[in-house]
Amino acid sequence: MGFICFLFLGSREKNPHVERPRSQPWSRGERHRDIAAAPSGVRGGRGQQKKKLRQSLFGNTAHDFSYDWKKAHFKFHGPLSALAFTLEVETGGARSIQMAVQGSIIKYLLFTRKEKDRSFRSLCELSRRHQEQALAGALAGILWAAGEAQKATVCLVTEDTYIAPTPDYSLDGLAERFKGEGSHGVILFLYSLIFSRTLERLQKDLDVTTTHLLQPNAGGFLCRQAVLNLILIGRASPNVFNGCEKGKSQDILRGVLTRSDIGYLQWGKDPSEGDRLSQDTASYPHCCGPPLLFDLEAGSMLKTPRYPIWLCNTSGNYSVLFCTNRQLSSDWKVERLFDLHFYSGQPSQKKPVCLT
Repeated sequence: MGFICFLFLGSREKNPHVERPRSQPWSRGERHRDIAAAPSGVRGGRGQQKKKLRQSLFGNTAHDFSYDWKKAHFKFHGPLSALAFTLEVETGGARSIQMAVQGSIIKYLLFTRKEKDRSFRSLCELSRRHQEQALAGALAGILWAAGEAQKATVCLVTEDTYIAPTPDYSLDGLAERFKGEGSHGVILFLYSLIFSRTLERLQKDLDVTTTHLLQPNAGGFLCRQAVLNLILIGRASPNVFNGCEKGKSQDILRGVLTRSDIGYLQWGKDPSEGDRLSQDTASYPHCCGPPLLFDLEAGSMLKTPRYPIWLCNTSGNYSVLFCTNRQLSSDWKVERLFDLHFYSGQPSQKKPVCLT
């Protein structure tokens, strides 16, 4: 068993929703028929392309995805409940991807879908069918943006195996067979994201601080900032400042070039100042890769998004803040009094939290 890529083409003006074929294991639920899937003839199992994929992920072809990654998928809390609009998120390196997708799900439900009722209450009244539509719409939008509104590629399971193991290439039982516990939904989405962006554009997005997307950590892997930016803005920029800057060695460091739809905020403890929170990525070596050359605070492109939704990183713990009033992002008068809703993704959270 290996994996196959499906290619979806369209105009720049239209953002298609991706049909999830029967073997599509991103989530468990109903199928969607927004557009028809057509095989592109590009299969992920052929040698050099697979090796490049592994190099882009791990920096080599020997590393495997850890157990927590292999079991990670996209699953909602129960329909018609206080957390009906939220994903169940477990610990592990895939958590940051799930929470970033959570932000896109909220964007779809509040500001993209054609529903008159966009109140917070409507989020808690989602049926199973509406949950599946929201997931399909959110994932399709992310992949479409990564493909620069020209194409989206979806990686699915196939029964064929196209490559034999070699001394420098590890068959981890996933890319070739997709066996094991769980649906592998997050991994397949990550593959889809990379192929939608294309391996060539991905390498142009990165810089000397980040040459691949995942960082080894405690026997597993955590996402570098480039993965989160690829989900948020469609480009795998390794840094959170605006534009590009030069490092001490005169290397170009690539940041965020356009205003994001969903924002990003980060906080961490400053060792020199006790428990005071500081927007400083120096305390994030595990999620942002090797130490950077600048003391980086998220730039305005990420802090002031088009929609009032923010992915938050607090010392490596990811959560989502959002407001149901879109004018919060464009009208300063609304900033005087507004409600923010908070979802931590922690199992201990049984109902939404409202901050006024």
